[in-house]
Amino acid sequence: MKVTKLVSTCDIKDCPTIYATDRCTLLVQGETPTDHGLQIPAHETLVEIPMELIQKAIRDNLI
Repeated sequence: MKVTKLVSTCDIKDCPTIYATDRCTLLVQGETPTDHGLQIPAHETLVEIPMELIQKAIRDNLI
């Protein structure tokens, strides 16, 4: 899989980030919340990212 960084909230590796793949999908890097109270299947996960990151990606016409 080829991964391309689209947008991040900072310039270091451990910040919320959105990546595009050559599979026409997005990968999202963010915090893993534990206080959501949802039933998530073992093969899936939730990732929490700031709304600012999505807004920036849309503003910059990245997604």
